[in-house]
Amino acid sequence: MEMNDKIEHALDSIRPYLEADGGNVKVVELTDDMVLRLELTGACSSCPMSSMTLKAGVEEAIKKAIPEIVKVEAINITMA
Repeated sequence: MEMNDKIEHALDSIRPYLEADGGNVKVVELTDDMVLRLELTGACSSCPMSSMTLKAGVEEAIKKAIPEIVKVEAINITMA
């Protein structure tokens, strides 16, 4: 399975929770040093809890599915 397919598959496992709150996530890039950069979209882009969602939900799901990825970052989270 291609790395992008693995990433999408892992994201699909948590997308229903994001979509339930009116948000979603899309892959921006996977860097050479295995940092996955994402963009939070919809309600997730402006939610004050989005950084917690990213760390606890998205990053955990990605790292569990793809241990090679060392870090998950959102390019558009505004820290409260």
